[in-house]
Amino acid sequence: MKLKRTKLLVEPPASATSDIAFILIVFFLVCASVEPDKGRAQVLPRAEPEPQKDKQSQTIDVELTRNAVILNGNPLPPETFRKSIVLKLADKTRDEDKIVAVKSRKEVPYSHWMTVTGIIEDSGGIITLQLEEERTVQVK
Repeated sequence: MKLKRTKLLVEPPASATSDIAFILIVFFLVCASVEPDKGRAQVLPRAEPEPQKDKQSQTIDVELTRNAVILNGNPLPPETFRKSIVLKLADKTRDEDKIVAVKSRKEVPYSHWMTVTGIIEDSGGIITLQLEEERTVQVK
């Protein structure tokens, strides 16, 4: 007896191929390596307690406002800041003496902050950021 052969292979529906392609695209986008954001690498000094040294270094304080730079309490326009910071850092030889504490107000644009910190680094300073001030409050 001869049996009739029927086609047993069934093709998948055409709508499934677009779903599979979409899933593969999402998979490769998630797994693909993304180039990291570019920026200027900064080396921040560690905050480790050190014993008192015979010569205590004086930290340079820089505070940024929207349109000016305050260097150790003296407001300067951005044009004269470069000369002033170069003079302050010129006679310093040790790394501990070259630390510049940068304080920034909320309204300071990012481009102004990048310009000032770039000037400090080009002058040989080591930038440290002051995020919060500690204050002692006496209750009477």
